[in-house]
Amino acid sequence: MFAVCAVAAMCLMSVGHSAPMVCEQLVQPLDQPDPHHFEGKWALVAGSLNNVPAMEALRLRDSVTMYFTNSSNPSSLSYTQVNRFGDLCQHRRYNISVQESSFSFDAQRFELTESFLHTSCPDCLVMRWNVKSTRRSSMYLYLLSRRREVEQREMEEFRHQLRCYRLPAPVVMDPTRELCPEQPESRPTAAAQTEETTVGQSDMRPICM
Repeated sequence: MFAVCAVAAMCLMSVGHSAPMVCEQLVQPLDQPDPHHFEGKWALVAGSLNNVPAMEALRLRDSVTMYFTNSSNPSSLSYTQVNRFGDLCQHRRYNISVQESSFSFDAQRFELTESFLHTSCPDCLVMRWNVKSTRRSSMYLYLLSRRREVEQREMEEFRHQLRCYRLPAPVVMDPTRELCPEQPESRPTAAAQTEETTVGQSDMRPICM
């Protein structure tokens, strides 16, 4: 009986010591990731933010598409994010400076640095955004994929990362909603321009870039 209790105690101690190591791996930024791996089109699968208004703003989007384009300069990337609201496609373009394991956006309203985290999903990216403005500092975690949805185990790994950061349960995008193209298909109407301006002005958080 004593031997059984001793083995059980050792197992509990092992679990207690191993759990922090799992989080340590999941939150560790990738060391000098290859920018060429990011090139192309990515769909937002899920995201979580420690900012309640920004989380609610994310829920309003039918889909979010992100495009990375390499330049002739190995230390810079071009980033395009396209948010779909019904029939409206809202484009936001930024240049990114690559600095070892971190990426800095040329945003003017806020300071935004990005890093990529571990994922076992072969065609996914996990992006962590640290956003600083004059009003607040926030952390966002996004799961991107070449696919519109991922396997259950891949989503559970992402949820585990959120728990490591103590972020809320993610907003999971509807994979049946249409994605927007990288380039605007045509000049928007006056009504669409007004709607896009209103969206951009009412929500200054980076998910609305």
